Amino acid sequence: MLGEMHDLMHEFPEYADKIREMHKDNAAFAALMDQYDDLDAQVRRLEEMGQPVADETLEQLKFKRLALKDRLFAMLHD
Repeated sequence: MLGEMHDLMHEFPEYADKIREMHKDNAAFAALMDQYDDLDAQVRRLEEMGQPVADETLEQLKFKRLALKDRLFAMLHD
């Protein structure tokens, strides 16, 4: 949905403390989370600003965001 929040704290509120801890203490997690946040911001900007972009391009960005989210979620469970 347009403008919907997809940051990790909104996606996984039950893991908020662990997300904060891992972002601070785990460099690999922090790097992936930063990539995820940047990609999420890019998708939201494209959606909210109505900038001309091919549907395929937007879908590819969303797929990359989802893949990063899956990796981050897996790391939360390791």
